[in-house]
Amino acid sequence: MLLPAALYMIPTHGIFHGESLCLVKRLFGVECWGCGMTRAVFSAMYLRFADAWEYNRLVVIVLPLLAAAWGHRVWRLVSQLRSKG
Repeated sequence: MLLPAALYMIPTHGIFHGESLCLVKRLFGVECWGCGMTRAVFSAMYLRFADAWEYNRLVVIVLPLLAAAWGHRVWRLVSQLRSKG
């Protein structure tokens, strides 16, 4: 449940200005479709949507899916806690 808060507390300097973690980019020197997604998600978390769009335009699909998956997990956890209590 605390994943968004934990991600928000990660120092962003290494994410935005560090070396790419993408294996395709490191091995072949070209960006894959996922390149920039981490930076895009972090930009969106900090409400910099224009930057997120520039890093990777697929963020408009991935971010809502991540939010839905997190929300579903929280809902299941709350439901389990209610049924036990």
